[in-house]
Amino acid sequence: MARKKRASAKGSPKAKPKSRSKKPQRARRSFLRRTIYWLFVIGLWIGIIGAGAATYLIFSVSDTNLYALPQKQRGIVVLASNGEVLARRGAFKGDRVRVDELPDYLLRAVIAIEDRRFHSHFGVDVIGLGRAVYENVKAGRIVQGGSTITQQLAKNLFLKADRTFERKLQEAVLALWLEYKYSKDEILQLYLNRVYFGGGAYGVEAAAQRFFRKSARHVTLSESAVLAGVLKAPSRYSPTRSRKRAEDRAYVVLNAMVDAGFITAREGQLAVNKPAAVARAPYISARQYIVDWVAELVPDYAGAARTNLVVETTIDLKAQAAAEKAVRDRLRKHGAKLNVSQAAMVVMSPSGEIRAAIGGANYAKSQFNRAVKARRQPGSAFKPFVFLTALEHGYSPDTTVTDAPFAHKKWRPKNYGDKYYGKVTLRQALARSLNSVAARLTVRLGPKEIAARARRLGITSKLTANPTIALGTSEVGLIEIAAAYAPFANGGLGVVPHVISRITTLDGKPVYVRKGDGPGRVVSARNVQAMNDMLSSVVRDGTGKRAALDAHPAAGKTGTSQGFRDAWFVGYTASYVSAVWVGNDKGTPTKKVTGGGLPTLIWHDVMAPIHAALPAQPLPGEGEQAPRSIVDLLRDLSVSAFRDLLGGDETEGEVDEDDRDIGSIIEEITENPK
Repeated sequence: MARKKRASAKGSPKAKPKSRSKKPQRARRSFLRRTIYWLFVIGLWIGIIGAGAATYLIFSVSDTNLYALPQKQRGIVVLASNGEVLARRGAFKGDRVRVDELPDYLLRAVIAIEDRRFHSHFGVDVIGLGRAVYENVKAGRIVQGGSTITQQLAKNLFLKADRTFERKLQEAVLALWLEYKYSKDEILQLYLNRVYFGGGAYGVEAAAQRFFRKSARHVTLSESAVLAGVLKAPSRYSPTRSRKRAEDRAYVVLNAMVDAGFITAREGQLAVNKPAAVARAPYISARQYIVDWVAELVPDYAGAARTNLVVETTIDLKAQAAAEKAVRDRLRKHGAKLNVSQAAMVVMSPSGEIRAAIGGANYAKSQFNRAVKARRQPGSAFKPFVFLTALEHGYSPDTTVTDAPFAHKKWRPKNYGDKYYGKVTLRQALARSLNSVAARLTVRLGPKEIAARARRLGITSKLTANPTIALGTSEVGLIEIAAAYAPFANGGLGVVPHVISRITTLDGKPVYVRKGDGPGRVVSARNVQAMNDMLSSVVRDGTGKRAALDAHPAAGKTGTSQGFRDAWFVGYTASYVSAVWVGNDKGTPTKKVTGGGLPTLIWHDVMAPIHAALPAQPLPGEGEQAPRSIVDLLRDLSVSAFRDLLGGDETEGEVDEDDRDIGSIIEEITENPK
């Protein structure tokens, strides 16, 4: 029966398609073989390309030795000029912790909120990355990140903070290497000791000390949740800046721990019911601005050596304390009513040593160092460079110029209060800070000439050489403008402002010793005397009267930028040069604060006490007869002598018989003194 069935099947018409089905089967097998072959080829090429890309990415990481883990920031001891310790920073004993010393719930809090699959992935969390991509595409913006703890560590150890596709690939490759080289506990320990928690706190131990005044070894569950929550955005979630935001974020961390099964719901609720008691942030001295600055400078002076260092600075603690008190007290008294939220100040010696620096109103709230890094419009505080240029083109403090409404093309600068005084001397024009005169001089002498003098004296910021440069429209830094005034205080020598004088190892071996004084003479003795004559009149009779010191000759210049956004006073004696800026970080206008107001008060509050024990010294050239310019000499010529000088009849009709008109003729002659 079985055979019949086979015969029947053979002879039946329905069997024919079955016999012909061998071709499709062979075709399918052939297609399958080709598919497998090409998949293998494509996979092989993907592997080759991937290996090549990985090799490129590894070796394109600049200045990185992948087989030697970078050391933690070296320790530095920062000293004031008298040897007193300003601060200790970096890898000194006691600032590192081991994971086996930390509470389990601190480790679990970090893992729950930062990288829940930390113990199961190989450095890159493919699942987490896919979820992040999906959520970001769905939201149309970045709402989730896919970086693991290992990737974050790789970025902190080896890479710059660039947000490029190449950097993300490098981060992933380096994470794989870290996972191969180190255990999970070692990676977590490295991460916790190096990650930034805000407010200058690097590492979990420093953060616990800062927020809770205790070691990270002893934090509670609620405190652990706060620490883990800070990591996403250290400034935003810092408990010392916003307790509410920190508590809300800690609640998210606790929920994540419950979801991950790291704690029970009851444990989480108990932690919510008893939130972390954040220690009240102590007053942080403005010295920290200096310490941060010095720490940034040390690598440039000491190179790549990882040994702990002693850094000797030029900071004078008396001057620093006076500056800090003056800024704090004046802002507390006047800041709110004048809509001024920030101030910065620098005090230096006439040879360029930084004696004091205030980077802002409150270091705890903002670590941005405005004394070093900010660039703002100096307004009329830039005018000394205009008047110095005039001196170098033959003018003198007694040269008369016209103060009247002035226009150059579409530019129409106005004096403060729209007041004009007619014929004035350069001395009077600078004392009253007359915009019309500064603008006229700049157009006559050339904006490039003004910019060249400013650069020669020490202005390093980019200057736009157009007529508005006369009124300080190009932004400059506080330290550079103080340094540019220093030649007037020291007799005409250019200076290089500096805060580090010497660096040694802990056992006293020199690493760096400052040598050299500066670029040499940048202003002639004659013109130093003339500038001091004019700038003294600013303090004695002009816009800077509030800066005057009882026994010590002082000079300087006020400055107010457009729209009352920035107010300055830059002044000096024979002993100190100091610059003060007040305003707002976002450039919002103050309530008509001028350089002659709050800045001069702060300047006086600092300079008076630090000069109290010093003998009075004259400014360079003070008491000497003011130099006469060629223009002044021409003014003294008789009408007939003047006609002879000009060639007789050629000036007929130009020279009036009245001596009072000779000044106008001279002014015409000196339209282009060059």
